[in-house]
Amino acid sequence: MSAGGGTKAIIAALLANAGIAIAKFVGFLITGSSSMLAESVHSVADTSNQGLLLLGQKTARRAANTAHPFGYGRDRYFYSFIVALMLFTLGSAFALYEGIHKIQHPEALTSPVVAVVILVVAIILETFSFRTAIVESRLIKGDATWWQFIRQSRTPELPVVLLEDAGALFGLVFALIGVGLATITGDPVWDAVGTLMIGVLLGVIAIILIIEMKSLLIGEGATPRELDTIIDEIAAGRIERVIHVKTQYMGPDELLVAAKVALTPGLSVEEVAQAIDDAEHRIRAKVPAARLIYLEPDLYRSAKAAT
Repeated sequence: MSAGGGTKAIIAALLANAGIAIAKFVGFLITGSSSMLAESVHSVADTSNQGLLLLGQKTARRAANTAHPFGYGRDRYFYSFIVALMLFTLGSAFALYEGIHKIQHPEALTSPVVAVVILVVAIILETFSFRTAIVESRLIKGDATWWQFIRQSRTPELPVVLLEDAGALFGLVFALIGVGLATITGDPVWDAVGTLMIGVLLGVIAIILIIEMKSLLIGEGATPRELDTIIDEIAAGRIERVIHVKTQYMGPDELLVAAKVALTPGLSVEEVAQAIDDAEHRIRAKVPAARLIYLEPDLYRSAKAAT
């Protein structure tokens, strides 16, 4: 579900941003608006970002080999991290540069009505993309808040697309305000102010994404709810106690579980093997992402020894 939903949201965002980018560039060439230019570069960056997310999904499906025995699932985290960097450099940095430049050297707008029409159409298209991302995210969000979903999701594409689309919508509104005020007041500095607002907005979103994607890239464990479920399912049947457990997501849909467990005394080798097999089945039934499970029988000595 997460992979399919993510792909649908990415494609919707890619198509919307590609069309919007072309329209914005035409608007910039006609009006000379710095807000339009900043938004054009923003949309080009977003379109490229969606391409990178799709590439990450494709390369992550490569089969495991001796060099990468756990597969390539983290490719999705890597490309999502690159997307965050591109949003910061191409989107935020360029908008800030262009806004400062236009404040220092203001230029009057020509045919501002064209810019307003293009921005309104872009808002409509971006709303469609944003709505698609919201619908697909709800399939895996559960009862978490949107902020919790962004912070805790192990599927990187949907949080990226959500924040990108939200940033794009607010950026379009800022551009519309800047162009509108520049037209009403006759002062082109307002257009530059709108551009600076876009730059700051994209910078904040990019920093959030960089922090979250870096955390996923270096390795995050199971969520608290998943970890509680895993421990409960291990400590059942003939397993008396979980001595020690560690988890890590090797990719959005592949969780590694490694644990030392204390079993009922006196079991034969066959019974130990069966108890471990049963525990693995219980875990996978409740946490499907737990595909890699390694349970090691051990003796429980004390809380201190368990660490």
